[in-house]
Amino acid sequence: MEFLRQLEAEGRLDRRSFLKGASALGIASALSIPGASRAFAQQAKNGGHFRVATYGGSTTDSYDPSKYTGSLRKVSFAVCNYLMEIDSKGEAVPELAESVETLDGGTRFVIKLRKGIEFHNGKSFSAEDVIASYNHHRGDKSTSAVKGLMAQVSDIKADGSNTVILTLSAPNADFPPILADYHLPIFAADGDGIDTSKMVGTGGYTISSFDPGVRATLQRNPKFWREDRGHFDTAEVLWIEDVVARTNALTSGEVDAIESVDVSTAPMLAGREGVKLLEVTGRQYNSILMFTDVAPFDDKNVRLALKYAIDREAIVKTVLNGYGKVGNDNPITPAYRFYNDQLEQRVYDPEKAKFLLKKAGHESINVQLSTADAAFTGAVDTAVLFKDNASKAGINIDVKREPNDGYWESVWQKKPFVMGYMGGRATADWMFSTSFASDAPWNDTHWQNERFNFLLKEARKEVDVPKRQEMYFEMQKIVNEDGGTIVHSLPSIVDAATDKVQHGTLAGNLPLDGDRCIERWWFA
Repeated sequence: MEFLRQLEAEGRLDRRSFLKGASALGIASALSIPGASRAFAQQAKNGGHFRVATYGGSTTDSYDPSKYTGSLRKVSFAVCNYLMEIDSKGEAVPELAESVETLDGGTRFVIKLRKGIEFHNGKSFSAEDVIASYNHHRGDKSTSAVKGLMAQVSDIKADGSNTVILTLSAPNADFPPILADYHLPIFAADGDGIDTSKMVGTGGYTISSFDPGVRATLQRNPKFWREDRGHFDTAEVLWIEDVVARTNALTSGEVDAIESVDVSTAPMLAGREGVKLLEVTGRQYNSILMFTDVAPFDDKNVRLALKYAIDREAIVKTVLNGYGKVGNDNPITPAYRFYNDQLEQRVYDPEKAKFLLKKAGHESINVQLSTADAAFTGAVDTAVLFKDNASKAGINIDVKREPNDGYWESVWQKKPFVMGYMGGRATADWMFSTSFASDAPWNDTHWQNERFNFLLKEARKEVDVPKRQEMYFEMQKIVNEDGGTIVHSLPSIVDAATDKVQHGTLAGNLPLDGDRCIERWWFA
């Protein structure tokens, strides 16, 4: 407590933070085998029990990868492997794949698989496992979150036991990075499909116990095929929804790392002995989502009014405490190739918001905004700030605080005006295809734009880079002006760990080293 008082007296911690602190106390034609942190692996030590606290868990979580909402990413990345993975530079590199060869202008991919790898049940890894795992997300009866992404695949077949030939219905040179998506782990084939009642992978750990939404305990796989990964003897994932409780678990020594620090108390945490902040500039964004087919959000002018009625600078300064940048209603951030740097930055302008409301035929509107800190740390504070901002434009927002537990299952994509978050993807196509394409299962604003969808498909087969860039620039402009997503801020990834935790260069595609902390990290 005296430490906090000293920070407050020095002006390094405001009163709000003091109170919280007190409480908390492109893919080439052929991809080569990755070098994968060899320098760090030489320094790494094996052993120990690693405990990481995250959030977003639910009692409805299951092993079925088609239903992952992000809560099981850390478990899946530890227990399973993928054909591709995202490295610390944000690039997609082979994992279970040995190489990926692009043929026929991005329509056909010949994927050579690594040999000599075993699943936890002793089964040898082969092409049939890839086919069974991917087919789980395909077909008319699939309800997978990546059904839209995998709908591009018109055919997938084996050429022997160690080669997969994947054919698309239309060219997409950016398709290989999609195979790193966390919904696409390679499970052991079981008959014609996969057994989703358990998680049988080829990864560095096996599951000892799983209590959905509470904890998962893992044990190192002694037959793991990677010498540079899987250093902990055992690991534990704990779902702690409240950020104060997560932080307290770290500072009291109950866990070794936590996801998503409350940035209002980050300076206090950074100054605490034995604790270090892990800050990375990523590709994720915080948002407010509105169903574009539900009144009053079905009017483009209302959507634009809401976009002008939010003070983005204030969100970055007060909610993110400076750990991030303003958003511009565009999911493609400056970290992406093909980022449109020519879009004028949208700023808080309540008078313009009023004008747009009148253009839509409204003097004022009343809307209910659902929020919970399960959406992102600070989501409730953001909603309250937005309510104050918007009131000056005649927009009356009723902020409804929803339970953290089950937010992603019961609120997101269920209610018409909600707080949201999206983690980074490796390419602009992947990001757009995940949440903005008309047929995307995660089209969380029900947005339909014919020109956007046309360009999305055309850009995939365009080999002329300047022309392709022109298409992506136009897509971003369309989303910015017409979309139902208010991308108000681009938060830095800010996690924390004890100083005994060691790691290489941190990936920025997802929290905690691309959510591969269990596999990649070790103890000093």
